[in-house]
Amino acid sequence: MTTITLLLAMLSAEAVEHYGTFAAGDFRCVIGDNAALGKHGERYNGVFSIAAPGMTESPFVEAYAGLNLEHYFDGRVRPSEQGVFFEPRVAPMVFSRVSDKVAELHQPVSPVFKMESWTRFEVTAPNCVDMRFRCVPHEEVFQGGFFGVFWASYINAPEDKSIYFLDAGSALDAPRWVQLCTQKHGGACSVQHESDNLELPFQEPGDLLYANPALLRYSVPFFYGRIRDHVLIYIFKPGPVVRFAHSPSGGGRTAAGDASNPAWDFQLIVPKYEIGKEYGLEMRLVCKPWVDRADVLNEVRKYLAP
Repeated sequence: MTTITLLLAMLSAEAVEHYGTFAAGDFRCVIGDNAALGKHGERYNGVFSIAAPGMTESPFVEAYAGLNLEHYFDGRVRPSEQGVFFEPRVAPMVFSRVSDKVAELHQPVSPVFKMESWTRFEVTAPNCVDMRFRCVPHEEVFQGGFFGVFWASYINAPEDKSIYFLDAGSALDAPRWVQLCTQKHGGACSVQHESDNLELPFQEPGDLLYANPALLRYSVPFFYGRIRDHVLIYIFKPGPVVRFAHSPSGGGRTAAGDASNPAWDFQLIVPKYEIGKEYGLEMRLVCKPWVDRADVLNEVRKYLAP
């Protein structure tokens, strides 16, 4: 390789973007692929951090992320092969800056689960991140007749680790709130919709968050959690099978070392999938000052309105 060719290759490598800042008004998010950024560790993608007036720090653990594409899974025992259990974290991922408000992460066909995906994030005023995920299974490798996709958000030392949602049989105009704060990682933590009767054939649930159903069911596809004087609201467009998940300790120890950071997670379940067919979900993350539960329901109505 000549000196000129080597210099061109180095310049090209340096020009590759792995993350960027996206803003709508004063609401800003750093979004990126599996690359490291300062204290943010490699192998975590999605929304690295959120900043807005009145926020003293990001709601997400600095070393990790929110809306992090974490797992592909099926009915088998937890895979032991290196990189398989967290394949979306370690498989190559391409970051694109679509506009000042829009980022996209493309993961080419992954080596084990043979899944290709596109995740588009759009920052919208005054306080929202809209996420659209699309995926295509390319080979018949999933076991149990279904596949799952799992996202994690690692929450930065909230005083209340719980998530809240509307109980089965409840409605936006007649809410009946329930609270979930699991006692240990993997304990009765996966929340199904009231109409979700899929029985998935997990060979060995262990402490897998997606394999251990909670006793509670939800009626409207959203949940929220409070962090200091703000609230995070996760709202999902109806259609696909979406389940929530909770861990009291998934985000590791707090910076002070006096408690654990919870994980507020969700998953997409696709039964009887077809090779080459596109599947996906759409959701909104709202990050705003806490007002009350009526305000939460108003945010849900705005996003779910036809």
